[in-house]
Amino acid sequence: MKESEKENNMYSHDDVLECAAKWRQEGKQVAIATVVSTWGSSPRPVGSQLAIDIDGNMVGSVSGGCIEGAVVHDAKQVMADRNPKLIKFGVSDEMAWEVGLACGGEVEVYVEQVE
Repeated sequence: MKESEKENNMYSHDDVLECAAKWRQEGKQVAIATVVSTWGSSPRPVGSQLAIDIDGNMVGSVSGGCIEGAVVHDAKQVMADRNPKLIKFGVSDEMAWEVGLACGGEVEVYVEQVE
């Protein structure tokens, strides 16, 4: 992977999964967030992923930064209760404005714990 891709948080699917596997090997709890649906303008395409460990470290991207904080918060909840979650963000939602998703689209992110 090129250094410029890392600087722009443009990790490949394989990089995200490799990092998640490394964290699991270290004994950390890990969750994967995946963009499963978009409508209109969205920061990242379907299939984009973000790996999050229990300490809040992350690699990858599901939004280019505008909703990652909310996704990390929900990922920690998923790791705690082991229940996967589908999170919806849309420009008409008050939450979307709070997290900075003002691009005019909608994004659905599925968050699950890595076993």
